[in-house]
Amino acid sequence: MTAGPPENRFTEEEGKATFPAPSMDPTVFEVRHYKDKEQSSHLLLQLNALRQENILTDVWLCSGNTQIPCHRNVLVSSSPYFRAMFCNNFLERNLTKIDLKGIASAVLSSVIDYVYTGLISISMDVVLPLMQAASMLQYGRLFETCSGFLQEQLSPDNCLSMIRLADIMDCSSLRAKATEMAMESFSEVSACEDLRELSLPELMGYLDDDTLSAGEEQVFDALVAWVSHDLVSRREAVSDLFKKVRLRYIHPTYLFQFVANDPLIQSSSLCVQLIECVRRLMFSVSTKCTADFPVDFKPVWVAPRRCTNSDMLVVIGGRKNNVQTSREALVFDELAQKWQRLTKLPIRLYKASYVSLQSVLYVIGGLITNTKHSQVSRTVYTLSLKTNQWRTAEPTLEPHFAHQSVSYLHFIFVLGGLGPDRRLTNRVERYDSMFNQWELMAPMPEAVLHPAVAATNQRIYVFGGEDAMQNPVRLIQVYHIGRNLWSKMENRTVKNVSAPAVVMDDKIYIIGGYTRRTIAYETRTNTFIKCANLRERRMHHSATVLNNKLYITGGRYITGHDVIEDLDTFECYDPKTDAWTLKESLPCKLFDHGCLTLSCASQMWAKS
Repeated sequence: MTAGPPENRFTEEEGKATFPAPSMDPTVFEVRHYKDKEQSSHLLLQLNALRQENILTDVWLCSGNTQIPCHRNVLVSSSPYFRAMFCNNFLERNLTKIDLKGIASAVLSSVIDYVYTGLISISMDVVLPLMQAASMLQYGRLFETCSGFLQEQLSPDNCLSMIRLADIMDCSSLRAKATEMAMESFSEVSACEDLRELSLPELMGYLDDDTLSAGEEQVFDALVAWVSHDLVSRREAVSDLFKKVRLRYIHPTYLFQFVANDPLIQSSSLCVQLIECVRRLMFSVSTKCTADFPVDFKPVWVAPRRCTNSDMLVVIGGRKNNVQTSREALVFDELAQKWQRLTKLPIRLYKASYVSLQSVLYVIGGLITNTKHSQVSRTVYTLSLKTNQWRTAEPTLEPHFAHQSVSYLHFIFVLGGLGPDRRLTNRVERYDSMFNQWELMAPMPEAVLHPAVAATNQRIYVFGGEDAMQNPVRLIQVYHIGRNLWSKMENRTVKNVSAPAVVMDDKIYIIGGYTRRTIAYETRTNTFIKCANLRERRMHHSATVLNNKLYITGGRYITGHDVIEDLDTFECYDPKTDAWTLKESLPCKLFDHGCLTLSCASQMWAKS
């Protein structure tokens, strides 16, 4: 007889079957890790069904006449509040009915439904009691969901009341978001009734913040509105609040005609004293007058411009695609990394000058090209990003084009260029924005065309340029603003023509000018520092400073074959890394244009 299979042999002696030992070869076994994604939700649904049928429930949560059956283990698993209640030696541990005072029955039913299903409906009429219940019962995710719902309802009209609500509810996320909106939209917030209900410390906190997004005129209007709301009890706070207004950044006309004559300011001797200190400082054109300031007032003048992230880079005018003079004004939206168009200049102006003062863009002089016979202009056009509308200011004393303009304090200086006879001039005019008038100043020692010009430390520096015969001038001409005096010094390092200059970190940067060089000039030591070179020999470009970085736009460059071509490039220089990086291109090739930084508390230009 043939024996049975050895792997399943029955032995009578032992009375049992024997099986071979499993193979230890690791290739024989597979391990499968399985996760049932529907198990947790299915289990929750079953528990909710048991609750609704009152099966195995062992506790009732009560509110008013409503009793909601629940499972203790579900409540304990879902909330530290119930875990502490049922797992410690509290009276409720042995009770079958728990009365939850302060929670409406409808709200409690919604919360329990959320515990068993993860679903809940939130609307404005229930969000606050729901948020209070979530806070009391320690449902953190539900609490933050309510906070998120309220954040979606935020507006300039209600953000201050939302901050108060967040403080009452101890909700840091809602408070942070509402405070951010209050800071970013202070222009609109300051007109709301809620601002007048702020306490003095709360208002002081806003006005003292560097990130407040508002013009100083609006800051002043806000404090006047707040004090006037309860004049009797708040009048004494005027001087403390007034010291939070950064007077240096208020247009002088507004400061001395409106602010200084406001009855509230006139009623405070400290405010009048501060106005007079600022007046002396502006008229003297000397920072030494800060020594005359009362100790408590010095921070008012030296306080920095508020960092509202609303400084905008604006490009205007110039020669477009080497075809015609441009009327376009472009603003760079750094967040979206794209260019947007402002209102066009009223007329085409060739080789006008461009300068910013008190958040206003000035276009001065130029050659009018959209007439049959071109003529040199005296007109001054102004543009504010707040209104995005062009206006005219007091015209210059004489027509200018191919000239330079620079601002300092409340002054604008127009230097040299070509006059009405198309001849090179050393004429200097100064515009006083406080009185809206021009006056003739001491002329430059040497008449130069296309120099690099910058103003800092009470002086205007004029680097290089070319003479009437188009020969490079290796001079630094220095104008002392307070003394109305010029001096000059030869310097072999200076050899720029058609190069812009900007002030950054107490240095004057001269960028290009028929060269690739970028150099920084130390005014105190009269020394030059070599910086990273440009990629090509560039001229007729423009430059400005934004957020502690230097930006250049457009211009012309000389190829390796000495061919001049136009540029649409937009580049950035970081002094910390001493490196240039290429940014978004300009919408067109452009040269002899203006590139400026303008401060803007609101972006009405984007809506126009």
